[in-house]
Amino acid sequence: MSAAALAAMTDKDATELERVLAEHFFGSGWGAPGAGERRSWRNSLPVLARDLQDAGLGGVEVILEHRLPLSSKRADVVLAGVHPRSGAPSYVVVELKQWANAHRWEDSDTLVEVDGAPYRPSLHPAVQVAGYVDYLRDFTATLSEAPDAVTGVAYLHNATDYGIEDLRVMPAAQDARLVTGQRRADLHELLRSRLAPEPGAAAADELLGSAIRPSKQLLRVAAKEIREREQFVLLDEQRVAYELVLAAVDGARHADAKTVIVVAGGPGSGKSVIALSLLGELARQGRSVLHATGSKSFTQTLRQVAGKGSTRTKDLFKYFNSFMTAEKNGLEVLILDEAHRLREKSVNRYTPKPLRERARPQIEELLDAARVPVFLLDQYQVVRPGEMGSVPDIEQAAAARGLEVRHVDLNAQYRAGGSEKYIDWVLRLLGLRGDGPVEWRDEPYFSVEVADSPAEMEARLTGLLAQGYGARMTAGYCWPWSDPRMDGTLVPDVQVGSWSRPWNLKSDRSVGGAPPSSLWATDPAGFGQVGCVYTAQGFEYDWNGVIIGPDLVWRGDRLVARREHNKDPDFRSRASVDDATFDRLVRHVYKVLLTRGMVGTVLYSADEETREMLRATAR
Repeated sequence: MSAAALAAMTDKDATELERVLAEHFFGSGWGAPGAGERRSWRNSLPVLARDLQDAGLGGVEVILEHRLPLSSKRADVVLAGVHPRSGAPSYVVVELKQWANAHRWEDSDTLVEVDGAPYRPSLHPAVQVAGYVDYLRDFTATLSEAPDAVTGVAYLHNATDYGIEDLRVMPAAQDARLVTGQRRADLHELLRSRLAPEPGAAAADELLGSAIRPSKQLLRVAAKEIREREQFVLLDEQRVAYELVLAAVDGARHADAKTVIVVAGGPGSGKSVIALSLLGELARQGRSVLHATGSKSFTQTLRQVAGKGSTRTKDLFKYFNSFMTAEKNGLEVLILDEAHRLREKSVNRYTPKPLRERARPQIEELLDAARVPVFLLDQYQVVRPGEMGSVPDIEQAAAARGLEVRHVDLNAQYRAGGSEKYIDWVLRLLGLRGDGPVEWRDEPYFSVEVADSPAEMEARLTGLLAQGYGARMTAGYCWPWSDPRMDGTLVPDVQVGSWSRPWNLKSDRSVGGAPPSSLWATDPAGFGQVGCVYTAQGFEYDWNGVIIGPDLVWRGDRLVARREHNKDPDFRSRASVDDATFDRLVRHVYKVLLTRGMVGTVLYSADEETREMLRATAR
């Protein structure tokens, strides 16, 4: 709506604006707006509307609660209009704050504390709005081609200069303009320098209708970041997969074609190395490319490692459910790592009802999102009910769309010291290959040990840590999983006899000296907790300690799955997970846990008969 229409609506009946915005929320699939959002609309939007009128900008188009592309984040307001000098489309992102008093949080240059706020600290509003501006430039084609067409301002309309003096002198204030209610004239001057007193509907339509893709500038930044950290040498089938994708990208551009690439391989076969190599190379070529996974831990770690030093590079790493509303073929390439974690649909219990009702199968969303979707997977790592990322699943969905599928199998092994023998031993042990366990004998570059107790296993791993190796302990989900206590200490839920240790954290916050769940596998402090399959999947470390719980035990001449001993809430309902499915999934869980080590594995079973079998098998 125009600024004049917004002013008229807020002057007449502010509750009508709340109703319109609430309908917009429902229509966009965001559900019901919270009380804080309604309060912000009621208190801030009338102020901004009057400022626009007083600045003589009643014709400027006001886009409220503008959702950032491929993100759940929203900018409070985007003003769309015509630049007073160039006549080109021009935009101002406005972050509205009701704060009256705020100051620097401790010694931070970017965090602030707001008097009376229940949450602390908060991000400096100039940093916040500058981030929105950069993100829009990075993913909105209209703005990536004209990055100077958009700027940002944080408007603290209830504050005086004195009330936020700390914020005004912090380095973060240089990221974007920061204006208080005391300085309304400065706001008017800024707006008039970017927006002419002409209708802005055409500029708004251009922004809202823009293609969504990574900008060339973002790709240059990402390429530099990934190149400086890229130390990969691709061999044999890895290089074949890499070159096949590059050829498909060229073909898609020249022949207006669409090709699906499926790269299948076991743990340690180099799937993620291929994925990052492709991301770096395609970014260097200026192609529109994104990387996505279905794992929060894996994505957060990739953002931290590959995107270290560059917030913008981190934005190239998305989740499978980020593409529910993506433009068809809006990307040239979508790299789908850990594709065995594809779900039936992208929705979950937090997805608003309107969006849930319109949801399509996730595989269809991902196939549609790019000219060349690349699926990298290990179908033996399907470990949860509802995961359906197998080669047949993908091929069937592609065939239904008449799409060509090219398939590469990665036969080489780069985990477990490059030991194909160990991977075969694990598959046979778990009944996923062959007709029963075979004997294991250590190889020069990989060892298997069987501990008599979890304490012995932990002591062995602790000694290896002291020698400079990396190590982690994991276990089957056979013990309850408590939240931290009120004092921040962790509950030692994993108990075997007198030995006990806590699970890794569930949350994304560090508690009691333990790292966030997404960093358990990579932060040295993760050794003090026992990891579950959902935190370990996708990662590797030198030495791998695995506790096989009572949900998988040796009886007679085979391993037997015992559902009653498993505590995973995803496995509780027999209606959704029958006994045969549970048997298959629990074996996949232990396959994942047993194949994380690069140098060796230390095994312990909570069941005596199973320990005896392991001792007899692993000599």
